[in-house]
Amino acid sequence: MLSLPIEYYLVLSAVIFLIGAVGVITRRNAIIIFMCIELMLNAVNLTLIAFSQYLGNMVGQIMVLMVMTVAAAEAAVGLAIVLALFRNKQTVYLDEVNLLKW
Repeated sequence: MLSLPIEYYLVLSAVIFLIGAVGVITRRNAIIIFMCIELMLNAVNLTLIAFSQYLGNMVGQIMVLMVMTVAAAEAAVGLAIVLALFRNKQTVYLDEVNLLKW
């Protein structure tokens, strides 16, 4: 079985995390921002799995299960917030929404 060096996985994870971070910073659509946060969490999962495989223990894989649980909860809460925002303001663009204004 062909095994790739850990550096390949870490570079791929860094690229995925960077794409997610740029998306969070530059986009104003709430749904796209949540998708970019999911990309960032998946990049962290890839790093944890790579180190878990490299070190030969299961701690990283257990942490991935915890991160996936947090990601599922974040997706459910985020979708509920986006739906409530759309019902009240008729938009999902965050720069058009100002809830603190009188």
